[in-house]
Amino acid sequence: MKIQVLGTGCPKCKLVEANAKQAVQETGKTAEIEKITDINKIIDFGVMATPALAIDGKVFCTGRIPDKEEIKKWLK
Repeated sequence: MKIQVLGTGCPKCKLVEANAKQAVQETGKTAEIEKITDINKIIDFGVMATPALAIDGKVFCTGRIPDKEEIKKWLK
């Protein structure tokens, strides 16, 4: 499983990454967390507002910070 945090590295993006790491740890899943900061790659996902979170290439949220409980639901 690959979790992609899409954003330029702002504090909100870092919080999304931290929430994703906690969610992975609490569910016991194995996942690679990748930060994508290249704006062209972010646009390739169809994302126009950051931060955004994708799992295995599928975008689950854009323009907001999902909490770890929400991310845990997406990991199932």
